[in-house]
Formats: sequence, C-alpha cells, structure tokens
Amino acid sequence: MEAPRMSEKPGRIMAGEMAEQPAVLRRILQEGAPRIREVATAIAARSPRFVLLTARGTSDNAALYAKYLLEIQLGLPCGLTSMSTTTAYGARPDLTDVLVVTVSQSGGSPDLVASTKAAREAGAVTLAVTNNPDSPLAAVSEFHIDILAGPEKALPATKTYTASLLALYLFVEGLRGGDGAAAKVLPDLASQVLSRQDEVRQLASRYRFAERMVITSRGYGYPTAKEAALKLMETSYIPALAYSGADLLHGPLAMVDNISPVIAVVTDGKGGEALQPVLDRLRGRGADLVVVGPAPQVEAASAGFVLPTDGVPEELQPILEILPLQLLAYEVTIARGQDPDAPRALAKVTETR
Repeated sequence: MEAPRMSEKPGRIMAGEMAEQPAVLRRILQEGAPRIREVATAIAARSPRFVLLTARGTSDNAALYAKYLLEIQLGLPCGLTSMSTTTAYGARPDLTDVLVVTVSQSGGSPDLVASTKAAREAGAVTLAVTNNPDSPLAAVSEFHIDILAGPEKALPATKTYTASLLALYLFVEGLRGGDGAAAKVLPDLASQVLSRQDEVRQLASRYRFAERMVITSRGYGYPTAKEAALKLMETSYIPALAYSGADLLHGPLAMVDNISPVIAVVTDGKGGEALQPVLDRLRGRGADLVVVGPAPQVEAASAGFVLPTDGVPEELQPILEILPLQLLAYEVTIARGQDPDAPRALAKVTETR
C-alpha cells in the first residue's frame, strides 16, 4: 500500500502553524513593537476612562486576557461587549472617551465591523487588533494593530491566538509607558515548550476516550482555560467545560468525581495562589487532576506539564501556558482518528451578525 502523501496527513497544517509560533512571537517583538508603541502612545494621550473589548471565539479569549491586563496593570475598568445590543437591538450608548478594542483574526465578521463602526460614531476611540490590515474591521477603526502572524489556514486558531496575546501585552505596556522588555524571553521559551511534544502525546492517552473534561484556572490563567476548552471541543469534539476556580466551587464541583479528567492551569503568581483551595478540593474528590504550571504544582498532581516560569512575569505566562494545551488538543484528536485541520461544521471566517 502506498504511504499517504504529506499533503494528506491529518493535522499537518495545524502542526505546522503551531510550530511557527516562536518565529511569530519574535517577529512581533522585532518588527511590530514600534508600531504598537506608537498606537499606544496616541491612545494614551486621549486618556480613555473605560475600555470595552469586542471579539468572538478564540479572539474573545484573547480579549479576556487583555481585560485582566488593563484592570490589573492600569486600573482601567473594562467590560466585554454584547454586540447584539448594537447589531440586533440598535442600542446607541454614549461612548465618549471610551476605548473600544476589537480583536479579530480575519477582521471580517459583520457584527464586529458593525459594532465597531457604531462605537466610533458614538464617540469611542476604536482600535482593531487583527491579522489582516486590509480587513473591513481595520478600515472602520481609528487605530489598527497588525499581529503579523502570517496566513493561518487550519481552522483551529493557534499562532494567531498567541500573537494576539503578545500584541495586546505590548499595547498595554505602551499605555503605561513600559518597554515590554520582559517579553524578549518568550520566543526561545516557546521553542522549548513546543519541542516537548512527546510528553504531551503521553498525556493525550489519558483523554482518548474521555466523555467530558473540566479545565480550570484563576487570574491570568483563566483565558488560557477557556481557550484550551475551545480547542479541545472544536478539534476532538470532547465537551470541555472551562471554569474559573472560584466559579467551580459554586456548584459545578459536584459533577467532578474520580473518573472526571480535570486540567488545572496554575499560573506561577497570585492567580496560582488563589487556585490552591480549588486544587485541594479537587484532590479531595479524587479527581484525575493534571496540572500545567510550575514544577511543584505538577509534582503534587496525578500528571502534568512543567512550564518554564522562572523569571517570566505572571502576566506573560499565558503565552506559554496555551502551547502544551494546543498540542494536547492536536494529539487527542489524532488519537481519536480525526483530522484537527478540518473540524466538522466550521468555517475559518464566521460571519455572525
């Protein structure tokens, strides 16, 4: 029997794009940072009093990360917008002196474009963060940041997610007058993490037959939990539920038992400290607990993946945290005999209204 050609190998596109991430991060730091700083300086001069973040899907998880950054680093109150209030109900709130940041890989979804256009007309300072500077979203926004990820062909977004996180981090650093120098370690550390795919493949064997999964975190790690759940659902079709550790204790913990796989994203910092009571409760329930985080946390779990967090600020760790979880979604999907490049019923550009 003739061996399958590389072009027919399931998951080859997703695998290739995951592998590009160190180079994409380096490109943003070397080529994109000056433009991001320029945009941040111009917006800081406008002194926004509030920030609204607009996005869908994977970009929504990147926007949630930006919410944590803006509130913690700058003390700016932030909200995640409900676009239907504008696109379906026709609401027109007064957005004078409000910064509206719209995050979108393609910049082509009609509801994102319409809500951003309406926000600008309502007095907002509008910023689009996209992978397409020629997109309709970029055209209707006052400011634009190109995340420089290059074409992304696999349906599951991987490199555009980490690129969005880094671009948003550098933007917030620019708003506060920082230089973002702490991010310079990320490309090399990302390469180290991605080189450990064999470790992730061993973890994937735990979940090949899973009927559901729970992913939890707190603080900066919570967007990572949500993005990991999305990746697992859209590639392997396993129902994956993402909860803040605090929310998990408010009821959903009851569904966890000794056969329920739980992944905890433990950020090395205040978020990880806040998650400790949740980890204790999960161990007490006999959960199959896998930890992604620093070595001491992994050693105290059933299994896990040790992240290189030494010297990496807590707010930058999500860019590394998601990498083994992207690999996990890929490996679980391959193990289940499915193609992660082409999840059923999905399109690369989702045109919601």
